[in-house]
Amino acid sequence: MKLMSIRLYNFRQFYGKTPEIILGSGERNTTVIHGNNGAGKTTLLNGFTWVLYEKFSAAFASEDQLVNKRAISEAKLRESVECWVELGFEHHSKRYQAKRLCRAYKTEAGVEQGKSELYLQIAGDDGRWLLPQQLPEDIIGRILPATLHQYFFFDGERIEQIVRSDKKSEIAEATKTLLGVEVLNRAIKHLKEAKKSLEAELTLIGDSQTKQLLKEQEQLEQESQQLANRQQEIERELGHQDELKRTLGDRLLELSGAKELQQLRDELQAQERTIREQLKQSQEAQKRAISTRGYTVLLSEATAQFREIVNELRSQGELPVGIKQQFVKDLLQSQCCICGGELIEGTHAHNQVAAWMDKAGMADVEETAIRLGVQMDEIEKQTPEFWQEVDRQQANLAQGRTELSRIETQLDDIKKKLRNFPDEDIIQLQKRLDETEDKIRELTLEKGANQQQIERLITDAESKAKQIAKHKMNESKQALAQRRIGATQDAIERLIEVKARLENQFRTSLEKRVQEIFTSISFTPYIPKLSDKYELTLVETTAGQENMVAASTGENQILSLSFIGGIINRVREWIQDHALMGPDSSTFPIIMDSPFGSLDEIYRRQIAKTLPQLANQLVVLVTKTQWRGEVAREMESYIGREYVLTYNSPKPDCEQDFIELAGTRYDLVRRSPNEFEYTEIVEVDYEF
Repeated sequence: MKLMSIRLYNFRQFYGKTPEIILGSGERNTTVIHGNNGAGKTTLLNGFTWVLYEKFSAAFASEDQLVNKRAISEAKLRESVECWVELGFEHHSKRYQAKRLCRAYKTEAGVEQGKSELYLQIAGDDGRWLLPQQLPEDIIGRILPATLHQYFFFDGERIEQIVRSDKKSEIAEATKTLLGVEVLNRAIKHLKEAKKSLEAELTLIGDSQTKQLLKEQEQLEQESQQLANRQQEIERELGHQDELKRTLGDRLLELSGAKELQQLRDELQAQERTIREQLKQSQEAQKRAISTRGYTVLLSEATAQFREIVNELRSQGELPVGIKQQFVKDLLQSQCCICGGELIEGTHAHNQVAAWMDKAGMADVEETAIRLGVQMDEIEKQTPEFWQEVDRQQANLAQGRTELSRIETQLDDIKKKLRNFPDEDIIQLQKRLDETEDKIRELTLEKGANQQQIERLITDAESKAKQIAKHKMNESKQALAQRRIGATQDAIERLIEVKARLENQFRTSLEKRVQEIFTSISFTPYIPKLSDKYELTLVETTAGQENMVAASTGENQILSLSFIGGIINRVREWIQDHALMGPDSSTFPIIMDSPFGSLDEIYRRQIAKTLPQLANQLVVLVTKTQWRGEVAREMESYIGREYVLTYNSPKPDCEQDFIELAGTRYDLVRRSPNEFEYTEIVEVDYEF
């Protein structure tokens, strides 16, 4: 998807029809839009997401009030007022024009906003605009799926939310969509449905034992599916409860009496998450040490026995061997002794030399003894290292558990204080918070128990399937149905294996790219890690041991940006190699509102240098302070278009503001000529 232009009409701050914003592409792929806070940068960002997906960012308030207030106030009673956003884009050499429109109605009771309508036109080769045969949503979804919009249209100040633990499932699912894994999922689903049809056919023609096995298998699969459905419900409910928990925590922060306690609780909970992750890593390291080197402890007796045998052979002079079997064999074949005497078969001399065949050693035996000796030395060396590693991880676990216990005690003390706080509002909020945490705990326990039950049911169902496959069929029809079922199951298992390998291959490649981008931006020695659940964490290596670190807000912003850049980079390559599986696009834009936040100068410079290289197109919405010095210098050579949002304030004493670009002064804030607030879009006269 290559974005061409965007235009708005009566959309929030933008009164009437705005000038068309032409977006940069090619070598100068960056479009910069300047505006003060409240001027409409977030509105413009949401103009992109609204027209394409009817979705909004977290910072976009009052989603049900899209129509410009001035346009509504000027309308007559019961008259409708339109607002729309029109977006032009190209894809595979075709031009598209998407327009989403909604209407507000001015009534005696207030303003009522209707549902939005999406229109899409495609330019034909003759230049005429035509209506597509498919639904507009389906066409846009194939080009850039709605589940992925958070990667390409986002609020830079909230970008760190991408690495939040509660976002991991969304990230995993969206990334799988990018991979085209959904194609494999559909294939597996269809094969399973076909297998059920074949099993139903076999039920009709099979013998009594076959029918019983099929009935038991079907029952197990139904129970497993019911639990899987319940797991999805639990996931949704956990998401809801986590959101409620954050909301309650934010409300406690707003209450003066509880603010300090809530801030302390947030800090302690962040520490708790870090320690739990470190405990998990220590446990995995300990398991890894036991599985890879634990056997060395059990070989001590065998090692001692080997040494005893070798030492005995050495004491007898058999190791190292003075005479080799090959040497004796050569003498017998030549029929000549080293003394010059003849060795004729059957003679006493021949028999005496031949007797050395049993006494002489074989070269490969001696070599094996030497090689085993070296291996025994290595094993004996690994044993103390193994115990040191186990002791180190045990110490880490003990320290982590002690620290975790201390934090839990502090958290309990905070809860007690809030429960007994003199402010009734705080008491009620804490009570609701306790109820929410109890609900989260119950759901988490149920989820774990269900998962164990699902795994058991799947194992039992697979066992039944094997019994059915081994069961001898009497009739040719039964045998044919059984072979079809077996072939279908084999195809399902192969596709599942292909999917797992694709996911692992992509995740490993993505992790490497994320590490490269993060390292190029951050001056810290930390390394990003991407788990199989697409959880992003930062680790540092100390004495060869990886330990998770608690990332700062700035580091989380860089980590999220690195992840987005890695996603775009790897998917672009992936789609070229797997064109039939992924989305129908390998060109991705990035639209960012306030990407620099409160970052320091070094990070601002590095991000400004990296951003234009991450995507095919970049649209950056910034304040004057965010565009200062180093950012402007680093991005200057990439700028293709530049605009200013001029906010007209109805306040008579408003403080006016401006920005100087390309030697020309542009108003950022000025006095409105009427009683309404509105924003104008002004293009910067830039000669490249």
